[in-house]
Amino acid sequence: MGTNMPFDGVSDVALLARARDALVSEGVNVLRCSNVWRSDAWPEGTEQPDYFNAVIEAENGDRDPRALYEVLRVIEQRFGRKRRERWGARTLDLDIVAMGDLVGDFDGIDLPHPRMAERAFVLAPLAELAPGWTHPKLGRTAADLLAGLPPGGGYRRVSDFLPSVG
Repeated sequence: MGTNMPFDGVSDVALLARARDALVSEGVNVLRCSNVWRSDAWPEGTEQPDYFNAVIEAENGDRDPRALYEVLRVIEQRFGRKRRERWGARTLDLDIVAMGDLVGDFDGIDLPHPRMAERAFVLAPLAELAPGWTHPKLGRTAADLLAGLPPGGGYRRVSDFLPSVG
């Protein structure tokens, strides 16, 4: 999950906490959350504010990838997300990074996320939450993937994940 624009007077860590609460209200069983990480906007050189990101481990119940994706889109829209341009600033971005060891295209949802292994803003919170998680296609752990990225990347841990904000 990520954000770099406020919505309804809330931004950054607090906005991610509200988004986590929205997932729970939609029946997603949140098991664990990483801390919140701040990173330079992607792609490099983009003229927009830094992003705040976190990774959540959840049970999706009986939802297949497409059904979970639809839940995420509804929540994004509720948080004012407008899909105008690729890699544009956004109030909320919710992605499925992986679902167990599923590999492939599931009704338009590629799993694991095809570019996750090259993005520190995904790997840093993932490696914090589950350093031993193994990418089902690459056979490398989250910690190893993060360590293999080029130096820099402009990411840093900024906050504990806030408790529920109601």
